[in-house]
Amino acid sequence: MKTLTMMLLGLLATAGVEATVQTEVVEYRDDDTVREGFLAWDDAVEGVRPGVLVVHDWMGISGETRRRCEMLAKLGYVAFAADIYGKGVRPSSASEAGAQAGKYKGDRALYRRRLAAGLARMTEDPHVDRSRRAAIGYCFGGTGVLELARSGADIQGVVSFHGGLDSLHPEDAQKILAKVLVLHGADDPPVPEADVRDFQAELRAADIECQMVSYGGAVHAVTKPGAGNDPSRGAAYDARADARSWRAMQDFFGEIFTTGPREP
Repeated sequence: MKTLTMMLLGLLATAGVEATVQTEVVEYRDDDTVREGFLAWDDAVEGVRPGVLVVHDWMGISGETRRRCEMLAKLGYVAFAADIYGKGVRPSSASEAGAQAGKYKGDRALYRRRLAAGLARMTEDPHVDRSRRAAIGYCFGGTGVLELARSGADIQGVVSFHGGLDSLHPEDAQKILAKVLVLHGADDPPVPEADVRDFQAELRAADIECQMVSYGGAVHAVTKPGAGNDPSRGAAYDARADARSWRAMQDFFGEIFTTGPREP
């Protein structure tokens, strides 16, 4: 009986820990357009803590975006998924996603405004330490966080997961205040070697602190379980690259800010 009681208490304690992660759909406006972000935080953590902006891939905010936000919340961060496309704009096919993503990749100034609006909304949250902010993004969102950095955003770091590296205005690297981490599939078809070389030269010329990790044999979308397991298609999930890149992000955050909470 005593053993059974202890087991039940253990299960309840574990359930309690899991239940501390809270989530909320958050509407905010940008240029009179309603956007629908997603916020996640751990209500067992007291005080303010670092905020991490999460920028979705070309399919818009999805279950995968929300999952990453919750994972960040479990690590002790406040995570906010910015809605680049706008409320209700959720592509249902690759062609629709391509059209939406292309709109912003072709107009980087517009993309930067949408990113800045998401960062501003995250910073308004009372749990966020305004002096400790970072941004991560996947694919289209990986391109986005680099654009956010190039805009001169006052944040501590950005992490691009298999994102595009090209820049329409390489001279904007001079504006970067953040430290940069790029997590990249070494055989990613959408990111040719020329883009890698140009990106490295861009940041080197601006004397920006940057780490770049290339995962051998990995193609595009290596962190997305829904991408399948056939690298010959150019996009495929890679469990090892996914786990290693997530650990690399955590190490990077450990470098750019103290991860523990602070008094408000």
